[in-house]
Amino acid sequence: MLVSDFDYELPPELIAQQPLAERSASRMLHLVRGTSTWADWAFRDFPGLLRPSNLLVMNNTRVIPARLYGHRSGIRSQALSPHNPAMRGFLQGRVELLLTKQVSAEPQVWEGLVRPGRKVGVGERLVFESEATDGGQESRLEAEVIARGEFGERTVRFAPVPDFFARLERLGHVPLPPYIDRADTPEDREHYQTVFARMAGSVAASTAGLHFTTEILDEIRRRGVETAEVTLHVGLGTFQPVRHEVVEENRLHSERYEVSTEAAEKLARARQEGRRVVAVGTTTVRTLEYAASLTPDGSIPAQQGEANIFIYPGFQFRVVGALLTNFHLPRSTLLMLVSAFAGRELVLQAYRHAVAERYRFFSYGDCMFIE
Repeated sequence: MLVSDFDYELPPELIAQQPLAERSASRMLHLVRGTSTWADWAFRDFPGLLRPSNLLVMNNTRVIPARLYGHRSGIRSQALSPHNPAMRGFLQGRVELLLTKQVSAEPQVWEGLVRPGRKVGVGERLVFESEATDGGQESRLEAEVIARGEFGERTVRFAPVPDFFARLERLGHVPLPPYIDRADTPEDREHYQTVFARMAGSVAASTAGLHFTTEILDEIRRRGVETAEVTLHVGLGTFQPVRHEVVEENRLHSERYEVSTEAAEKLARARQEGRRVVAVGTTTVRTLEYAASLTPDGSIPAQQGEANIFIYPGFQFRVVGALLTNFHLPRSTLLMLVSAFAGRELVLQAYRHAVAERYRFFSYGDCMFIE
């Protein structure tokens, strides 16, 4: 199977650059696998397409301001400390660091991507600080590059500070995807976040969830639909480029996930009662199907760990019976996942229809419901 089998033509003007003023005002393509048909709906119609017996599962991960802009430091040998005066005055060369995965909390060690990558080596020290005083709160982080990955990723260790995530909130930027051709704005901190986001750790939103409002969720529950939350912190595994033309030769980075005791109990009841599980987003699909792959019978106990599941046509789904998802990039692993669920030819036909009907694509774009 070739990556080129998952290509399609997309006019650049259909890539959504801004969110809609109202989350639930997006369009929704309803795709029915059993009849190989589709119809144009609005996302506001979504609650009516669910059955009262359904279990709707959402990813409650929260996007962190993971993009940092700073400088390289000329100091390599001295101990890294936020109070080390030798660090100041030796700043050289601007650098961008995109945090992609937390490795440890004490000390704060992260994997990430840096630009310009060729100039930032192991042992390099990076400084991120704000010129604004921010009410007297210190807005400075320092990190040392301690390792380099196979595909140019860096592992960085931050100097100890008492309020790491608070400083990250002050210094960091919303990590908008590269196909959004603009700088992030303060409004993106709200718009690029689902209304059910609770667990901080992602570098990209679970974009199928961006369409929901509290009112839509209330309506879903009023109709008798049960809801559950799992967590998958989106990292490189979600949006990394496909490096090999033969699909089966590709591997994904692992991403942290958790299935709580409450979610596991709801999933077990739905399975026992033969009820349909509806996944909100490909991240939820990967969480559920990876967890199910760890047990012989496909059951999902409470757990946490690292998921690196790569789903492409030929995959046998054990949990998910319906999927709400956005439109994905050509030749991407996410498009392969959707094609595995609904069939490559049917999905590509539906995508061509969406292009012809001028749907909005990608993170801030419209969605499709596949059942």
